[in-house]
Amino acid sequence: MTPIPSDSWLDCTNCDRRTFVAGLAGLVFCTGVVSALHAQQLEKSSLRLGVGNKSHLYYLPLSLAERRHHFKDYGLDVAIADFEGGGEALDALMGGSVDVVTGAYEHTLRMQAKGKDIRALIELGRFPGIVLAVRKGRTYNSPADLKGMKIGVTAPGSSSDFFVRYLMAKAGLNASNASFIPVITRLQRDDAIRIVADTRFPRVNYEIFGGTNPAAVLYAREDFIVANPNTVQALVNAFYKTLKWIATATTDEIVNSVPQEYFLGDRDIYVSALKSNLLVYSKTGVITTQGMKSAFNMLSAFDPELIGARFDVQRTFDDRFVKRATILFDDPNDAMLENDDRRPEIDLSVTQD
Repeated sequence: MTPIPSDSWLDCTNCDRRTFVAGLAGLVFCTGVVSALHAQQLEKSSLRLGVGNKSHLYYLPLSLAERRHHFKDYGLDVAIADFEGGGEALDALMGGSVDVVTGAYEHTLRMQAKGKDIRALIELGRFPGIVLAVRKGRTYNSPADLKGMKIGVTAPGSSSDFFVRYLMAKAGLNASNASFIPVITRLQRDDAIRIVADTRFPRVNYEIFGGTNPAAVLYAREDFIVANPNTVQALVNAFYKTLKWIATATTDEIVNSVPQEYFLGDRDIYVSALKSNLLVYSKTGVITTQGMKSAFNMLSAFDPELIGARFDVQRTFDDRFVKRATILFDDPNDAMLENDDRRPEIDLSVTQD
């Protein structure tokens, strides 16, 4: 049985309008923001960014930001280090071999619980987008039936690993009640499995988690954020621009923007997976308070390091930069932008993504 990181479908109609809006928004955002950023010199123009399995749809915003030159738009030269899993990318951040990471939001919670000040800077995915499926013919009525199964996950400590452990904990099981095997598969295409839990869709996330559950984010150490605020702002701007582009782009535009090796020899499968993935990506870049609490409750249901942990979950998300990006996107031609202390009125307790 394999939780397959894939994700949700957005019907692409009225494509000419979308193409026009995407191009117009990109043009305005780029020209206005770049001029503003020149007025605030970057502390670091060259960055090392870590990620676990960059080609996964989970991290599509990263690939698009790179391929569409959004980092370069804001004066950044980003070298991407692709690791086997998100845990390795986190280790690289803590060890100092990368400056920032695109990884699972859960990592910020676990590190805060350990007293390590790691903070998310922008939400890239609002749902995990993980599918739990069982072999055709295998009896499955509830997560309690996971007992004794061999479960394929992306990697130990990955989001798919966390997801299955949470489902098991809700059913009164623990990790020792099943075997976890690192694996990536396309069994769904081969009609060899039956989907039993699908977090690509909002309704299912509300049923399982009680609301949104932050997935991929950009995160960094607090000392790096403090030392490099203009660089962090430029990085968040690039990702924010990418999220806005995804929201208006056609499926073909997105597919044509990624490397062909992502298709693994089958473009049709990639297109199908992408269509099933589009609802997952964040619309605002904002992690809501409800989302933070939802993710914490999920982890604390099975993770010994978080059971009984006491810390302010608001510390896991530094919202200043995405708020600033919102202003830059909506009002990019303000010549005094670099001296503007305005903040959009975003109430994190009620924001719906």
